[in-house]
Amino acid sequence: MDSILDKFQLNGKVAVVTGGIGLLGSQFCLTLAQAGASVVVADLQAEKVESAARSLRDSGFNAIGAGFNVTSKESVQGLVDETIRVYGRLDILVCSAAMDPKFDSSQSGSLGNTFENFPLSAWRDALEVNLTGLFLCAQAAARPMLEQNFGSIINICSTYGLVGPDQRIYERPDQPPRYKPVYYSVTKAGVLGLTRYLATYFRGKNIRANALTPGGVYNDHDETFVKNYSYRTVMGRMAHNDEMNGALLFLASEASSYMTGANLVVDGGWTAW
Repeated sequence: MDSILDKFQLNGKVAVVTGGIGLLGSQFCLTLAQAGASVVVADLQAEKVESAARSLRDSGFNAIGAGFNVTSKESVQGLVDETIRVYGRLDILVCSAAMDPKFDSSQSGSLGNTFENFPLSAWRDALEVNLTGLFLCAQAAARPMLEQNFGSIINICSTYGLVGPDQRIYERPDQPPRYKPVYYSVTKAGVLGLTRYLATYFRGKNIRANALTPGGVYNDHDETFVKNYSYRTVMGRMAHNDEMNGALLFLASEASSYMTGANLVVDGGWTAW
């Protein structure tokens, strides 16, 4: 009988991680590599993905970098084609690429925009990255997964895809109101809808699709925000950037072989109140 630990091993598997140089994406790449997978670090900035892949190789892991644009069908297909060319298969797709106003300079000003004045251009840009990009990646990855009769798709959601943002945590004394923008909640809720669609569509094809929903992860947030956010969680703190790794590996591996169309929430109790 195999050990339960064997089910978490990914030896011989090939994983593509979009948003692979991001706060969580980089952690996901390392986790999958440590479990034995060959990893394709995929993100918009080609130089940075190659640097990240080189760092993994220097640590003894098998990895390549692939610069691509998640909103371009041709670019996404090129990413999948390159994965197949190098490794011959694609077993795991982690869709971690997303637009968030804290990290994306093009959207950073949207924290100050009210819903009634939110720019249509910002809304459309976010839908292209957060939803259309996920659709394109899943569509392109599904083709080799169908041919090999195996695949695991993991879409990264957010607690704001489950519940509305608590806009109070963005307030600052003696400062204009700040808001988590509307597109973030809407697109992350859409991630769950697409995940469930994929799970049911691929029934009987040995392709699973699940979502991972992180809570807030600390990334040099200011003291006021950390205090406000932490007060709203059962555990009284924000997550560390490596605290989603176990859940990600579970969903990617055969340890979750009877799980599809599900949403694994790792939020420190935020949604338990």
